Amino acid sequence: MRKLFFFVGIFLCLFLLSSSSLVQARVGVGVGTGKIVVENKLKPGEIYRLPSISVLNTGDEPGEYEVGITYHEKQPELPPPEGWFNFKPAKFDLKPGEVKTVEILLNLPIKAKPGDYFAYVEGRPIVKAEDGTVHIGVAAAAKLYFTVVPSSTLWAIYYKLNSFWQVYAPWPKRGLIVLGVIVIFLLFKKYFRVQINPKRKNENE
Repeated sequence: MRKLFFFVGIFLCLFLLSSSSLVQARVGVGVGTGKIVVENKLKPGEIYRLPSISVLNTGDEPGEYEVGITYHEKQPELPPPEGWFNFKPAKFDLKPGEVKTVEILLNLPIKAKPGDYFAYVEGRPIVKAEDGTVHIGVAAAAKLYFTVVPSSTLWAIYYKLNSFWQVYAPWPKRGLIVLGVIVIFLLFKKYFRVQINPKRKNENE
């Protein structure tokens, strides 16, 4: 009987220890900067490479993380739509203590409203429940400030093409070269017809 109580006691101790470790397991997140201020005035239509943000897993278990945009409920500044931003990578896995640097591209539309903008660039863990639903719990964010100045539609289109060329170089140049080759080929095919007739042998030969 004593042996039975002994083994039951050991089992309860192990169960309690495992339960406490599960309770203590936590998900955490941190970011490497508290504020991003763009000093230069931004022009509609341009694409800007903002300072990168570092996302840290401050918890004690691995997990999937993402970066997104949030706002104050009644902020005086204009809220930039999340569609203006492109994060590389947008989602990623982090082990405990691991850090991921995320690049931020701000793609201003041609008809972007002039004014002062504010948003939170937020790093957050993605928690998936057993039923498959996704929950966003804790989060850490950097404050982002920038100003868009007025511009005509024509200049905005120019800014868009110019910044696209610079940000995504050398791919636009390569694309133009390929397009040029295709156009030359089509023009050559349309205006120049090359016929090659095999020389017939003389019947007397």
